[in-house]
Formats: sequence, structure tokens, C-alpha cells
Amino acid sequence: MKRFLILTAMLIVSVAHSFAGGFQLNLQGLRQLAMGGGGTGWTWDASTIFYNPGGISHMDGMQAYAGVVFLSPHTRYVQSPTGTYTADAQSHLYTPFNLYLGGPLKKNNKVGLGLAVYTPFGSGIKWDDDWAGRYVIQEIQLQSIFVQPTFSYKITDKISAGAGLVYGFGSILLRQALPVTSMDGTEGQAQLKGGAGGFGFNAGVHFKLSDNLQAGISYRSGVNMKVNNGKATFTVPTSLSDQFPNTSFKSGVKLPKVISLGVGYKPTKALTLQFDVNYVGWKSYDSLGFDFAQETGNLKDSKQARLYKNVAAFRLGGNYNFGKIAVMLGAAYDPTPAHAGYISPDLPDANRIVLNGGLSYNPVKKLNIILAMEYQLISAHDGSYDPANFSGRYQAKAAIPGIGITYNF
Repeated sequence: MKRFLILTAMLIVSVAHSFAGGFQLNLQGLRQLAMGGGGTGWTWDASTIFYNPGGISHMDGMQAYAGVVFLSPHTRYVQSPTGTYTADAQSHLYTPFNLYLGGPLKKNNKVGLGLAVYTPFGSGIKWDDDWAGRYVIQEIQLQSIFVQPTFSYKITDKISAGAGLVYGFGSILLRQALPVTSMDGTEGQAQLKGGAGGFGFNAGVHFKLSDNLQAGISYRSGVNMKVNNGKATFTVPTSLSDQFPNTSFKSGVKLPKVISLGVGYKPTKALTLQFDVNYVGWKSYDSLGFDFAQETGNLKDSKQARLYKNVAAFRLGGNYNFGKIAVMLGAAYDPTPAHAGYISPDLPDANRIVLNGGLSYNPVKKLNIILAMEYQLISAHDGSYDPANFSGRYQAKAAIPGIGITYNF
């Protein structure tokens, strides 16, 4: 029975895990995506509501923005050390989206307003129900949406500051096999499903030092995503049903704070270069506690260590303007916050080198269409999840195309 308790604890841990690590989506602006994912220092469009709220007052006018990316990661597990067994996660398409409306109330006005709806965390993974790691994870699906009303004020012609309240909400679905079988040979299963929500804020200062040089600093607070009425459903033999009753649970995890520094420079009239550093405070995710409404001898409240570490990501990109057409290129280094011994098949995270590119087209004066592509280079890596004594080698790749459109009022 102790093994059941450990497995159930890992199941709840995975709920928090899905809000973290490799499920953090740095895809909130298509032009920024095409330049490595940075946007703190240079004000490109209304997506600056996310990257640096202070930049809204330095925009030329009010703008509407809509974008969507198409995320379909591919992950393979290879059993180590022999490599005689392999398993591929099932392909699934996710479509994170971003909507922005913002800018100064009128040209040269000191006050800027904005509203953003975006998806900073999401994705999932689904393995075959009978794969070797089914007692750790079979499927996890996450959806999250953040809403951010924002205010910005131009303190001087060169300095503006802004802040926005963030409300995040989302849903989680997770399935895991249990090592028991019914009379007909059906294997046991646990499923967790629920909604989560929490508040935070996004603030920043933007410096328009000249027409050719801009810089910025932003702070996105942690968001404490709480699951207050999740549903835990257990499919087990009748003889064990009293030990694993269908019940509700409470849980939660604090998404990390992010401090960003950025600078943008135009060495020529057509070329703009930018560089960003993101410091992500994953250390706040050191453990996860959960509380079942109904406890039994084998289903008890618990706390599990995750021991994430703070990391810094580096992003570099450029935009070259040919007139109605612009070309963007970029790259980034995005390290994993996970420690050795906590690499689980629900999120086999690893250090990433990211390559980016894109095009924008201005068919008419007020309209702009942006196409972007990101490719993540994730080398094959060994990982173990010590609480379940499960290890292996993971291979992953992800090509992420996206399209966006802006309209200037």
C-alpha cells in the first residue's frame, strides 16, 4: 500500500510540474519570437504590454494585435542502459494565442492604456497507455490564459513607466496507471482534473534614450496558481475502492517571477539589433503540498520536493527593414531549472538552444502581417526521476511556426 501512496503523490506533483519548466511559453509576440524572444528594451508593437508595460506610452498610437503559434513537440524515450526499448509520445497540436490592444490615448499623450490576453504556460504530453513509464505518467494536458489590464505614464520624453494587474486561470487533466488489475485484467488508473487561478502583476520602465537607442527593465511577479476544487478519480479493483475513494483535492504552485533587462540599438536606418536577459526565479518552486478532502490509510496529505533552481536565459536578435518587408533573425539559450534526479517523463526538460526567424509584410499603411518560426535544439539527454526509480534517455525536438497581425488606429 505504501507504493500506492508514493504513486499518488507523484501524480499530484505532476499537476504543478505542468505549470512549470518546459511548459513556460516565451511566445507572446511574433516579431519578438522571430528575434530570439526578447522585447524588453525596444518597443515594437502592442505586445510590449507583456514584455515591458512601460513602453506603451512610447508607442506611436493605439494598436490592435492578434497572434497564434502552432506547437507540436515530439518526444522519444529510450530505455537505458540497453536501449532495447523505445517509446514515442503521441503527437498533438497546441495553439497558444495572444491578443493585445494598447497604446497612448492619442499621439504625444503621456498616458497609455492596454489590455492583454495571452497564454504564458501550456502544452502537454501523451504517452501510450501501456508504455513502460505509465505508472509515472500517461497523459497531461494544460491550458492557461492570463488577462492583463495595463496603465503606462510617460514621465519625461525619454522615460516611461507602466504596470498591469494579472489574473491567470486554466485547467489541468492528468492520467496515470496504477499497478493493480481487476478480474478482467484491466489495469488501475488515477485521473486528476481541475481548474486553477491566481493573481500577479507585470511592471516595467522603458528608456527611449534616442531614436536609435532604447532600453528597458521589467518585472513579472510570481503567480500563485491554486487548485481549490480538483477532482481525483481512481479506477481500482473493488477490494481497494475504500482506500482510493473518488474525492476532491486542493493544491497549488507559485509560478516564477521574471526579471528582464533589454537594450535595442539601430546601427543603421534599416537595421535594429536587440539583446535581452531574463532571470527566472524558479527556486520558489521547491516543493508542492496537496490536501485531499477525504483521506484513508493509503491516501494522505503530503508534500513533495521539486528543488528547482533559478536560471538566466539570453536572447539576441535583429530586424532588417527593406520597406514594406522586414526580415528577422534571432537565437537564444534557455537552460532548464530542473535538478538531476527530478527529470520526469511528464516533462523531460533539458537545456535548449533556440533558433528563430521571420518575415513581416506591410501591405497597406496601417496593417502589418508577421510570420515567425522557432526551432528548439534539445540534445539527447539522460534523466532520472528518483522518487519513482525511473530513468532513461530522452530525445526531443520542436518546430514552432506562428502568424500575427497588427492594425494601427
